[in-house]
Amino acid sequence: MKREEFEPAPMQTVVVVAVGAVTSQGDTAKALWDGVSTGHVAIRPVEHLPMTEYRTRIGGEVRSPVPPSPVAATVGGFRDRAFDFAFAAAQEAMDAAHTLVSGVAPERRAVVLGTCNAGLLSTLEWLGDGSGNGAAKLAMFGPPQAIAESLAAEFQCQGPTLSVNTACAAGANAIGYAADLIAFGRADIVLAGGTDALSDVAYAGFNSLGSLSPTPAAPYQDKRTGLSLGEGSGMLVLARADLVAAADIEPLCEIKGYGLSADGYHPTAPRPDGTGAARAIRAAMEWSGLADDEIGYINSHGTGTPRNDSAEAKATRLALRAAADSVPVSSSKSMIGHLLGAAGAVEAIITVGALGNGVLPPTANLVVPDPECRLDHVAIEPRVCRPRNAISNNFAFAGANASVAFADRPTSVVRPAAKVTRVALTGAGAVGAAGVGLEAALRALAEGRDCARIEDGMRLGRIETDPAEHLTRREARRMDRLGLLSTFAASQAVQAAGPDLIADDPTRVGVVFGTGLGPMQAMEQFVRPLREEGAAAANPAVFPNTVYNAAAGSVATLLGALGPTSTVTAGHAAGANALCYGYDLVSVGRATAILATAADTLTALVALAYRRLGIPMGPEDAFTLGEGAATVVLESADNARRRGATVYAEVLGHASASDALGVGRTDPQGAGSARAMRAAIANAGLGVSDIAQVWTNEVGWPAIDDPERLALDRVFGSSGPQRISAKRALGEQIGVGGLLATALAAFHPDRPRDGAVLVNSSSLGGTHFSIVLAPS
Repeated sequence: MKREEFEPAPMQTVVVVAVGAVTSQGDTAKALWDGVSTGHVAIRPVEHLPMTEYRTRIGGEVRSPVPPSPVAATVGGFRDRAFDFAFAAAQEAMDAAHTLVSGVAPERRAVVLGTCNAGLLSTLEWLGDGSGNGAAKLAMFGPPQAIAESLAAEFQCQGPTLSVNTACAAGANAIGYAADLIAFGRADIVLAGGTDALSDVAYAGFNSLGSLSPTPAAPYQDKRTGLSLGEGSGMLVLARADLVAAADIEPLCEIKGYGLSADGYHPTAPRPDGTGAARAIRAAMEWSGLADDEIGYINSHGTGTPRNDSAEAKATRLALRAAADSVPVSSSKSMIGHLLGAAGAVEAIITVGALGNGVLPPTANLVVPDPECRLDHVAIEPRVCRPRNAISNNFAFAGANASVAFADRPTSVVRPAAKVTRVALTGAGAVGAAGVGLEAALRALAEGRDCARIEDGMRLGRIETDPAEHLTRREARRMDRLGLLSTFAASQAVQAAGPDLIADDPTRVGVVFGTGLGPMQAMEQFVRPLREEGAAAANPAVFPNTVYNAAAGSVATLLGALGPTSTVTAGHAAGANALCYGYDLVSVGRATAILATAADTLTALVALAYRRLGIPMGPEDAFTLGEGAATVVLESADNARRRGATVYAEVLGHASASDALGVGRTDPQGAGSARAMRAAIANAGLGVSDIAQVWTNEVGWPAIDDPERLALDRVFGSSGPQRISAKRALGEQIGVGGLLATALAAFHPDRPRDGAVLVNSSSLGGTHFSIVLAPS
C-alpha cells in the first residue's frame, strides 16, 4: 500500500450568506432582528398548551402562521412544530441564497441540524397513551436525524447530512461543525441551524427543577427568578468565501471559528467557577486567532437562572481577562425565551445582525445587575456600536459548552492550513449481546454465532450484563441505562489505552457521543407519569436524562475528560459519525484524544416501533435489532508515541454522503454509499486497489443491503477486497454498529498487513459514512 502524502491544504474561509428565522418575534429573520434590536419582549401567555399546572404561564411562543412542512403529508397531516419551524426558516435562508446555491452541485451541499427535543411531538403522538398505538410512521420522525434528512431531501443536499444534539448548545455546535465541513473541504455550501418546539414535556421538566420564571426572564438581574422557555428555528446558509466572492455576493459575516468543552461536573448545573465554559470561549478565540481586546460583543447564553448566569459571568472574565470590563454583553433570551437546541442558531443570527447593523441588542429586563455578574451589560436599551468581532455562547445540560466567533467581514478567501496530525486508535471497549469486551464480539464473529434471541416473535439482541455492577452506587445513581452502558464501554477503552491518557491533561481529552435513538428509556419513564397523573408527577431526577447528550456528560464526569464534547445523532450511523467527528477534532489539534463512544438501548416500545414499521425482524428473518455500546480512543500519534501506548490502527480518512431522498429512504442503486466510499479513499490518500478489506453495513435487510452491495461492486468490482459483515452475527445495534466495526477491524486477528480497511455505516435513512483504517 502506497499512501500519497498530501501537504495540508489551506483552510477555506467560511462566510454566512443568508439567514432565516421563526421565533416569537415573527416568522422571518427581519422580524427577529426588528424585535430584539429595539428591546421588544415577545414572551407572553402561551396559548396552544394548557399551562395551569406550571409555575409560569408564559413563553416565547410562535404565533405567526407557519406553513406545514412537507413531512406532514406523509404522516396523515400531523404537524410537528419543530419540523414546521425548521422548514420555514430553511426556506427563507435558501431562497435568499438561491443564486449561489443553484450553482453548487448537490453532492457539495450539506446539512447540519442542531436540536434538543427534535421530533418530540411526533414521538408523543406515536406514544399516545404510552402504548405506542399511534400511527407507526410517526416513530420515524422522532429522532434528530429525521429533520436533517428531511431538509436534505427538500433542498437536494447530497453531501454530509448530520444532526447534533448537545441539548441547549446544539444550535451553536451545529454551526461550528458546519463551518468545519467547509473549512476542511468536505462541502461548499451548508444549511446549518437549529429547531425546537414548546411541549408539555419541556414545561413539566423545567418546572420540576424549579427553573421557570413567572415573569419574562431577566438574565443577570439581582434576585432573578429563572428562565422563560421559547420555541422556533434559526437557519444559516454557510459558504466558501471564494465562491461567494466569485459570484460578487456580499456576505453577511465570517465565521472565524468555534470552541467546545465539557464541564464534567453535574447533569444540570454548570461548573460554578466557570472554568469549563471559559475553555470553550478561549478555544473559539484561539482557533479564530482573536486576541482578548479584539472581541467587541458577546451574545451570552444568559438564561436567567441564578447559577447559570453567575457561572457564565465568571467564565467571561476568565476567558477575556482584563478585557472583560470593556466588552459589551447581552442576552437575547430576555426577549424570545430559551429556544433550547435552536437557541444557538437564533442567537447566532442576532449576533450576525449586531455586526452588520452596528446595534447591540439589550438584555431587556435587566434593571439591577447581580454583583456576582459584573460585566459591561447592554441593559434595557440597545447600544449603537459597530464591533469587528463577536462571540455567541451556549451552554447546556450535561456540561456541554459551545462558543462561536464571528467577524463583520472576511479578511481573505482562504486561511493558512491547519497543522494536521496523524490519528491513532489506542484503545477500545464494548458491550453487547455477544457479551462484555471487544474480545467477546470477536469470538462471536469468529464462531459465526447468532447472538439474537426470539422475543414476542422478534429477533432481538439483548445485553445480559448489568453495567451498574461495574460502578459504585454513587457513580451509577444519576445515570439511566444509556449512560451506564456508555461509561462502561468508555472505561474499558481508557483502561486499554492507559490511565495516563486522561491524567496527563484532562482538558485535552474529549468525548464525542453517538446515538441513534437517544434516551428512550428515560423519556418513557418521564412521560408515562405525566400522561397518567399530570405535571405534578414529573420526576426531576429523570428529566436530566431525557436529553440526548446526558450519556456524554456521564462519561466526561466519571472519567474526568474535560476537552471538546459533542453528541451526534445520525441514526444508525451515529457511532461512525462520532468517530469521524472525533478524528477531525484530534487531527487538527483541538484535542489530544477523543473518546468516540456510541450507545443505544432497546425498550419494549422501541422494538414495537421497528416491527410496526414493517422491518423484517421475525424469527425466520436475518435482521436482528440489538442494543449495545462501544468506545474507541482516538489519539494523536505523537501523544501515543510519547506515552508508549500501543497503536492498534491509524485512521487515514473518512467521508459522508446523502441520498437526499427523505426519512427512511435509501437510493436503491447505492449512489450515496458509492460516493462516500470513493471520497473516503481519496481523503486517505489511497487508491481503490489499496483497500484489502471492507467491513460492510450489511444488516440482513435487502432494502438496505442490496444498494450497498451494488455500490461495492461499482467501486471495487465483484471480485474486490474481502468483505466482512459483522452485523449478521452481532445484530444491528442501532447507532453503535459503525464504531464497533471500526474497533473490530483494528483488533481482528486476520486484519490485513499490507492493505487498508474500509468500514461502511448507514443511517438506514440514506446517510452514509465510510472510514479508512491502516491496521497496525
